Amino acid sequence: MDEGIETRGRWRPSLLPRAYAALVVGLRWFVVAGWAAAAIASVIYLPAVGQGGSDLEQLVSKDNPAINSELRSFDKFGFPLLSRVAVVQRNPQGLPEQARTAALERAQAVSDGTYTDAGPIRAAVPVMNVKGLFPGSEENGTTIVTYLFTNPDVSFAGQVKAAERFVQAHYGPDDAVVGVTGSVPARVEQARIVQSSVSRLELITVIAVFLIVAVAFRSLIAPLVALAVAGVATLLTLHVGGVLALKLGVPVPQETQPLLVALLLGVVTDYVVFYLAGVRRSLAAGETRVEAARQATARFTPIILVAGLTAAAGTGALVVAGSPAFRAFGPGMALAILIGVIVSVTLVPALLAIFGAAAFWSPLGRRPLVDTEPAGSTWWARLLTRKWFAAPVLVLCTAGLVIAALPLQHIRLGVSFVDALPADRPARAAATAAETGFADGILSPTELLVEGGGIAGRPDELNRVQQALAKEPGVAAVLGPSSAQLPKGFDVFRAGDGSAARYLLILDTEPLGARAVQTLDRLNRDLPGLLAAAGLENTQASLGGDTAVARVVVEQTKSDLGRIAIAALLANLLFLMLFLRALFAPIGLLACSVLAIGATLGLTTWLFQDVWHADGLTFYVPFAAAVLLVALGSDYNIFGIGPAWREARTRPLREALALTLPHSARAIRTAAITLAVSFGLLLLVPLRPFRELAFALATGVLIDAFIVRSLLAPALLSVLGSTVAPEPVAEESIPEQMGSPTR
Repeated sequence: MDEGIETRGRWRPSLLPRAYAALVVGLRWFVVAGWAAAAIASVIYLPAVGQGGSDLEQLVSKDNPAINSELRSFDKFGFPLLSRVAVVQRNPQGLPEQARTAALERAQAVSDGTYTDAGPIRAAVPVMNVKGLFPGSEENGTTIVTYLFTNPDVSFAGQVKAAERFVQAHYGPDDAVVGVTGSVPARVEQARIVQSSVSRLELITVIAVFLIVAVAFRSLIAPLVALAVAGVATLLTLHVGGVLALKLGVPVPQETQPLLVALLLGVVTDYVVFYLAGVRRSLAAGETRVEAARQATARFTPIILVAGLTAAAGTGALVVAGSPAFRAFGPGMALAILIGVIVSVTLVPALLAIFGAAAFWSPLGRRPLVDTEPAGSTWWARLLTRKWFAAPVLVLCTAGLVIAALPLQHIRLGVSFVDALPADRPARAAATAAETGFADGILSPTELLVEGGGIAGRPDELNRVQQALAKEPGVAAVLGPSSAQLPKGFDVFRAGDGSAARYLLILDTEPLGARAVQTLDRLNRDLPGLLAAAGLENTQASLGGDTAVARVVVEQTKSDLGRIAIAALLANLLFLMLFLRALFAPIGLLACSVLAIGATLGLTTWLFQDVWHADGLTFYVPFAAAVLLVALGSDYNIFGIGPAWREARTRPLREALALTLPHSARAIRTAAITLAVSFGLLLLVPLRPFRELAFALATGVLIDAFIVRSLLAPALLSVLGSTVAPEPVAEESIPEQMGSPTR
């Protein structure tokens, strides 16, 4: 394993890196003891990430128009029309009349307060797929969905527990209960799945990282060093993140924990690998363990710091987003990277100064500490740096990435909860039963609130609105002021003061999926004309419900794209410019990263939407993946192009690339495999958003390492040549650069 920094050049570390290396190596025992104590104390005294908040309402902005519409509806009517928890009863052969009667009596008892054990449940409204009662249903008398309404201050988990207790106490075998479902139970179920998957994910990722590092260094101790450092960084991130969530009031969703673990294990292992390779080379040259640790620390600490700060700045750029979901996601990722960097640049040098050659011990016997260049490893680098060869490589790589990115123009975004669950989960099974008996949108109806003076007393106009809504594409059924044979207590479509009317719309697609969001987006545009055509010109209309909330979240996500992209790209460009002390080369390198990200998201869209027919990608996946890949791509820019750039101050850029590329490309590919495996193992979390993230991140890292850094970027610099090369300096006047290796 070569360390990716050419060690045969003319550079040696400057005074500050050498002084830092002497300090941290000299205090090695105190450093190790200090980090061990910090990790133990964080577990004992600090809360874990996720305790700062995980409910959906904490990730939706308070000024969301859909939420405001629901609040105004409650104020007008004194009773909510929407519920996000439901009990599903189903018998494909038909529910007995006794079950239907019991459902109505049970609901009335809850609303009257007869059931004293109902707890926070204040009302229950059953809806049956009886012909004439529920329009749009293809079945008759097979399914009952009873919506449960609880106090607004009850947590999501509390609502689900209350519903489950209610079913256990007041439903019998003849009621054919399938289960409790809805967007709230689905959200709670997702959190349970994530928490139950973390331990297994950590174990398998640790095993994978151990094997990769063990094979790379042919040692059993080297991977233990990497995992020890990654473990300390992970513990501190999860617990410090929990403290910040509580102190700053920024929710850190529990669902981010697997991603934090994968990110830390991958990134920290990358940094450790570079230190390990540097120490091995110095030991092979005859240095003592302490001196070898000093040299590796002085050479690589500045580069790792710049790379880590670049990655942290890129992910931290999400803080500029308007969406609370992104504002919560960004700082958590940036914090993870920063803690990983701090732990790496202190704990790794200390451990390697203690272990020395023992870090490369193998049970197969003592091996000589050599770091030879494999035969024939440089011919392709020399070939790639010839303009006549680099130009077609540049064209082919660019064309391939552009073609891979084409599906991105058809990307759709949704906010699925129930649909993201595995098919065997209770909430998903109950949802499937309800959708089969009614329509896909039955569990999360959309509420249309129409406000205007005296509107409740205009039945003809209200009827025309209801008929027009029923004809809208994507709407399976409409309940409203004109609906007949409604259950007792459900006819709440006209406000008592006559100033408002409301409708319940059931869509014919998964209510939080991309198609439902598009349906509601179109309906929102059509509403002014629809109301005017019905004779209700001077009225105000608004939409509420899960789909309406999802629509606003998706719109907000799209509007955030510009701010996030500009902030992330500028942050990464700034660090690249400072590190390379150039302008045009960083722009070209960043353009290569953008091409790789476009190809990654295009392939992700193609796989999930076109091949697996998912109803759009989860709204945050493309943006979170893009920001992480920009940041990590800049890491590889620094590790890969940095050595060539410094060599190019004393020789032509083409020669510098040919000299350094074999080492840097091999190191980056090894590091990328580790990172890709860490991200790819997110597949172990059986939720669709994690599968989307796993594929996007793993694919993006591999494209970046094997295509962009190994082929596209060197070909680009070779073609541009002297137009982007750094200014040459005389050898005798070369200043000592930070982190630069020596001959």
